[in-house]
Amino acid sequence: MRGMRLKASALSLIAPGLGQIYNGQFIKGLIFLVIDALGLWYFINNLYDAVWGVVTLGDKVQQRVKVGKLTKVIQGDHSILLLVTGMITLIVFALFVAFYVKAIQDAGKVALEREQGKSAPPILETLRSLIDRNFHVTMLSLPTLGVLFLTVMPIIFGVLIAFTNYSGPSHIPPGNLVDWVGFKTFSDLMTFKTWSYTFWHVLLWTVEWAVMATATTYFGGMLVAMLIQQPGIRFKKLWRTIFILPFAIPQLCSALIMNNLFNGEFGPINQYLAFFGIDKIGWLSDPRWAKFTVVFINSWFGIPVTMMLMLGVLTTIPRDLYEAADVDGASAIQKFWNITMPRVLFVTAPVLITQFAGNINNFNSIFLLTGGGPANGSYQYAGHTDLLVTWLYGLTFNNNKYNFAAAIGIIIFVIIASISIFSYRQTKSFKEEDMVQ
Repeated sequence: MRGMRLKASALSLIAPGLGQIYNGQFIKGLIFLVIDALGLWYFINNLYDAVWGVVTLGDKVQQRVKVGKLTKVIQGDHSILLLVTGMITLIVFALFVAFYVKAIQDAGKVALEREQGKSAPPILETLRSLIDRNFHVTMLSLPTLGVLFLTVMPIIFGVLIAFTNYSGPSHIPPGNLVDWVGFKTFSDLMTFKTWSYTFWHVLLWTVEWAVMATATTYFGGMLVAMLIQQPGIRFKKLWRTIFILPFAIPQLCSALIMNNLFNGEFGPINQYLAFFGIDKIGWLSDPRWAKFTVVFINSWFGIPVTMMLMLGVLTTIPRDLYEAADVDGASAIQKFWNITMPRVLFVTAPVLITQFAGNINNFNSIFLLTGGGPANGSYQYAGHTDLLVTWLYGLTFNNNKYNFAAAIGIIIFVIIASISIFSYRQTKSFKEEDMVQ
């Protein structure tokens, strides 16, 4: 009887569907055979070209040939198109291999049931299971494919670009070919003088920005929440509504308004300051003032969110603790550091880490306010307030330095992942959760 299982698996190994037909599942077997035939036809025609395209990125350069008085363009290989189509084909091939393996497992499983005296399930029962006990698999299949092709594949593509010389003006298809260069892009970014100087300074400002933006929004939101929660404060709902309004307005609109308010030439703030004899301040045009201004305005965007979070956390702290502290003669500062802060941190530490990671990638606040400026002649395609992510954007859309942008994207991911994982593992909430498990 054991030979029945081996025979079904072997037949499916030869061609998915044969094992199902052997088990008496003729319709299911025919469907599998059709999928197998279509897959073989597709991969026989495309798999070799896909592997060749990914490995070589093409070898035929575009040429211009004069035909009489006209110039004829003879198209060459498009390296990026070869890379993308090759990746798609290889992913489809991986899915086909997964289908192949599942078909073998399915044939063996049904054959085992037959060995135990059970009959092979008919096609209607199989279809019914897809909307019954396997409904979650059916519903998750389409989103999974979407994530695979619309999220995972672009990420892989971005990573691969970092290991090529895909950049202007010399390596932009279809006029030129793109080549694999290994870690040369990373090496140039770290050691080549013009690039490394920009990279290290932009990285330093990115970290400074993330620390200041996170601290101002976190502690600012905590301060506002604590003030609203004070027992003697009246109209608490009104205050909560007022302070949440900046968050209710789209950030794009708020940023554009702030950009005009802090304009160094005609902005209302400088005009009001002029009434008191204060000279114009380059809020967004002076390098130092611009950094201060973007942090200040970002707190306007972020404090309302943190305030709402803190209001929820503060209401969970038992009042008995504060009453006991009052009996012991504790000051307001002592109550804050020994009661409020530990309990707030215990709950919000993961959120604090998430905010820090988000501020490293806080594209909107910088791009909408300063666009990365003011300009810095010592930097390579970057300004004084550019973060790594806004520098990456400029390199991609304004300067065609796709390989450097991809390399910076990988570095951003490594930095955020490392800091987030390390910080989260050090939090008290994570340690206590780990102890419970």
